[in-house]
Formats: sequence, C-alpha cells, structure tokens
Amino acid sequence: MNARTEPAPAGSDAIARPPLVGELLLVAGLFLVYTSGRQPATGHTGEAVQHAHRVWDFERAVQLPGEGAVQSLLPHGDGLAHVANTYYAAVHFPATAAFLIWLYLRRPAHYVWARRVLAAVTAAALVPQLLFPLAPPRMPAATGLVDTARVYGPSVYGDPATYSPSNPFAAMPSLHFGWALMPAVGLIVATRSRWRLLWPAHPLLTLLVIVGTANHYWLDAIVAAALLGLALALILPRTSSRRTPVSLRSPHRTAITSTAGRTRGGLVPAQRDGRTLVGAAR
Repeated sequence: MNARTEPAPAGSDAIARPPLVGELLLVAGLFLVYTSGRQPATGHTGEAVQHAHRVWDFERAVQLPGEGAVQSLLPHGDGLAHVANTYYAAVHFPATAAFLIWLYLRRPAHYVWARRVLAAVTAAALVPQLLFPLAPPRMPAATGLVDTARVYGPSVYGDPATYSPSNPFAAMPSLHFGWALMPAVGLIVATRSRWRLLWPAHPLLTLLVIVGTANHYWLDAIVAAALLGLALALILPRTSSRRTPVSLRSPHRTAITSTAGRTRGGLVPAQRDGRTLVGAAR
C-alpha cells in the first residue's frame, strides 16, 4: 500500500506579485486623491483653532501628559530640535515607500494586505480631517508650545491660508504616526529575524517627534492607531480567507515543510497514527 503526502501550500515567495505598473498607478492615484481631498480644510483658521482648544482641554480633562513635557526634552538650539524637525519632514514618506517596496520584492503575499490596510487608513483619515479641521498645538497661544520648525527649521508648512500639499489643519488623525506604525506591524508579521522586535522603535520615535515639535497632539496619534487597528481587523480576515498566508510564522517554513519528506531515492515518508509509512514514488 502506498502512502502519499498532500503538497503543502506554497510559501509567500511563490505568490505572484501584482503588476508593477498597476501598483504604481494605484499608489500615485491614492496619493493624489488624498492630497487633493484634504484641501477643503485649508483656510478654516478660526474653526481649526477653536477645535484645538477643545482637544487641548479634553486631553487635560482625561489627564493625558502635556505635550510640553516632550518638547522640554529638546534643547533650545539648532541641535536636537533641528534633527527632530528633519525627521518629521524627511522620514515620513520614504520610510513608508521603502516598506512597501521591500514587501513587493521580498514578501509579495504580505504586500497585498499591507497595501490594502495603508490605503484604507489613508482614505479613512480624510473623514475627520474634513469634518474636524484641527490646528496643531504649535498654533494656539494657550498651549505655550514653540513652533520648532519655524524657529529652528526645516519646515514643511507654508501659509495656512494658501494651498499647500501639507495642510496644517489636517492634524487629526496623525498619518505620520499611522504610517510609521503600519510598517512596524507589517515587518513583525512578515519577517522572522531576531531583530524584528526593534521595528516598533520607528513609530515610538515618530510619536515623540510629532509631539515634541508641536505638530500633533497625543489624541491625533491615538485616533490614527485606532483607525489602523480597525483596518487590520476588517482586512486581515478577508485576506486570510482568500488563502493569503498572513501569520507570524516564517514565510519560508511552509516551503521547507513541503519538501522535507522527499529523499533522493524518490521515497515519500508519511506519518500516520505514530507509524512511518514509506511508499515508492511512481
């Protein structure tokens, strides 16, 4: 009697990558929709500042730590404050792009669900940004915070009354934090390196930077994290049901398992009820 083993599912490296041109057009289109869609909130200075006072008072009411406690860690000078402003201005988009490119090239199965989650979070972020324009904590005088970008540079924001791809009144939620948290989650899931637990350092550092430079409130990051959690909860089950391997297991382990039973002589051992059955390959 011959015993045969069923072939194991292919690993993530065997998943076909989506067409590159289509992915580039999709990401570019999403970016254009986002930058254009958030512009209606530009220029609502009075309303945005009023909302800022409400958020500030709410944070104090629920006893969140003051944003000034983080800003006080930045010395008054061009040193660390300038580095923090540069990190805020220069790391946001390249880090997210590098994350997607790496997944596309090395973990195509994980790329699909990660791109969907990022797209969902980015689209969902437009709703509160349009309905609740919010001035960052550096603007209201009541906060007593310093606009570190204006004082020490560099700054990515222009005149709030004019068109700018970076709308200063789109503080809620913080996509700086949401886009930093998603790569940490994605890389922890898609890799098995012993260093993978260091990936949360990026969103943690981003959180300190966006608060310390007075560009975001704590609540902005909390809302972004909530949106990301909701997107993961909705998208990951659907992705898994379509046989996309999304788990904390090594993406290469399945492929190794599928060939572990083969020998040079063509024999395929199989385990059944504690016994090893060996059948000759035909």
